[in-house]
Amino acid sequence: MHAATSRMLSGALLAALLAACGSPPLQEALPPEGPQEGMTQSAASASVAPTPAVPQLPAWQAFVDAFVEDYFRANPTYAVGAGRHDFDGQLPDWSRAGLEREGQRLSEWRARALLYGVSGDGLDDRRDAQSGVQSSVQPSVLSSAEQFQRDYLLNRIDRDLFWLRDAAAPFTNPAFYFDNGLDPSTYVVVPYAAPAQRVRAFIKYLRAIPGALAEVRNNLQTPLPPSFIDYGIAGFSGFASFYRGDALTAFAEIEDPAVQRELRAAVEPAAQAMQALAGWLEQEKSRAAAAAFALGPQRFSDMLRMTEGVTTPLTRIEQLGRADLERNLAILAAACKAYAPGKPIRVCVDKVGADKPRGGAVKGAREQLSELREFIVARRIVTIPGTEQALVEEAPAYRRQNFAFINIPGPYEQNLPSVYYIAPPDSRWSKAEQDAYVPGKADLLFTSVHEVWPGHFLQFLHSNRSSWRFGQLFVGYAFAEGWAHYTEELMVEEGLAQQRPDLQIGQVLNALLRNVRYLCAIGLHTQGMSVVQCEQLFKEKAYQDAGNARQQAARGTYDPAYLNYTLGKLMIRKLRADWEAAHPGLARQAFHDVFLSFGGPPIPLVRSRMLGGGAGELF
Repeated sequence: MHAATSRMLSGALLAALLAACGSPPLQEALPPEGPQEGMTQSAASASVAPTPAVPQLPAWQAFVDAFVEDYFRANPTYAVGAGRHDFDGQLPDWSRAGLEREGQRLSEWRARALLYGVSGDGLDDRRDAQSGVQSSVQPSVLSSAEQFQRDYLLNRIDRDLFWLRDAAAPFTNPAFYFDNGLDPSTYVVVPYAAPAQRVRAFIKYLRAIPGALAEVRNNLQTPLPPSFIDYGIAGFSGFASFYRGDALTAFAEIEDPAVQRELRAAVEPAAQAMQALAGWLEQEKSRAAAAAFALGPQRFSDMLRMTEGVTTPLTRIEQLGRADLERNLAILAAACKAYAPGKPIRVCVDKVGADKPRGGAVKGAREQLSELREFIVARRIVTIPGTEQALVEEAPAYRRQNFAFINIPGPYEQNLPSVYYIAPPDSRWSKAEQDAYVPGKADLLFTSVHEVWPGHFLQFLHSNRSSWRFGQLFVGYAFAEGWAHYTEELMVEEGLAQQRPDLQIGQVLNALLRNVRYLCAIGLHTQGMSVVQCEQLFKEKAYQDAGNARQQAARGTYDPAYLNYTLGKLMIRKLRADWEAAHPGLARQAFHDVFLSFGGPPIPLVRSRMLGGGAGELF
């Protein structure tokens, strides 16, 4: 079920919206609801003739612009990530009262959005009844394109409401805070302004940290699951190290001693607050074993519907994932037969993994990127809409829970680099585990495909150029990760691994990793699968080393949506097949360019837009 929306529009907030968009304040525009003091009913009845005109809603784009600005005010760190540096240094209000206000704010915006297009299709009538909207303004009928935009906006609201209310993430999951504002890397490593300006923003952020973390500790309800505890400890202690180390180093060139004293004075209380929170979690470890993390079948289904617009039954979702796993296992067996004939699959996989990049993973990835870009251009796989390049660096200490990720400047930024980060192995592991953690060249190649060419980096080059600002700002999980994962197999289809079974093995190992994530997400959250069972599945079916298997199984507990890599890929592949059948003769590049032009909405919405009426099944 959708999180409850307000049953009456907030007069003050809607009045502010209407005023901002050039319409009269709500209370001035609406007639009184009943007799005024000192009036009889008959007099009151006579006084309302003629009825004043019902106010019009703001134009649709004005409404969207107002939503975005209000979203930024409530989520200033999101605004900063998008490149709106008038919000620099601010953190969201994570107090319990602030989180309650955020849920109410989102519900009210949802109710208002439903006033647009209410006479355009039957779905609107059902939504209007569910939200209990009591319309005091005249509904506005949208064009087809605007109805798509409205549904895109509603999905973003529903996504936030799910994690805030249905999943209660601020109270149950430290990952909520890592994903929604704690990361200060924009100020430290993104050169959007001179260091003297960025350090001021960073100092403001640091000063807000102790108070914000007090709210975080007040919110988190113990006992927490062991994996949540470990993730929180690694993240919070990693921030403390980052503040005292890399952050100070990044601003060391500032020569003003007063600024340096101010920076150090702000760093230490923030670092101590981070360490204190990590220490509190350490103390909670003894009570963690009995804590539950599973969403359960209903909330897991709600997650798919509210965050990605997917309503396919869970039994069917699981069948699709198992079928893709078996398909990829068959591909692996065939590739190993060519690469290591007569050898067991495990030996074949180990042989590919033993061919390590010279100089380490960071240096190896740097060398791969130019080759991948040239391949995309030569094969005309997808348009590259710019000249930007991605850098490759080692991941900071607080972001090493996954092997690789990319930081891409937001749509308001200009001429800034993207950085593809690669995590080193955990220094606490054995030497054998650390050595195994570093991928072979073939595996790393398809990680570089996923993160840069033509994966996330290229996708965001397109979304940052979307014709609709909202599409630039809000890119969904399944769209982004589905696209990046889809491109790994696409590059093999286009010939990247031709006559190279080792490269085919590198690609399919990445696919198997995502297959097992998919099945673990369902198993952990709906079927009673244990973390140990999930970890074993990563070893047996995805051929992961012990360190990666441990990390990936833990991630499945606090990131139940990590099935979106394979889920998104499967939806994109089905959409491509149906679109190409409807557009015979068009190059595949055309499909990719059209798909990426939407920004990053739920893939079911893209499907309905690209295929029109009767878009058919998602899978």
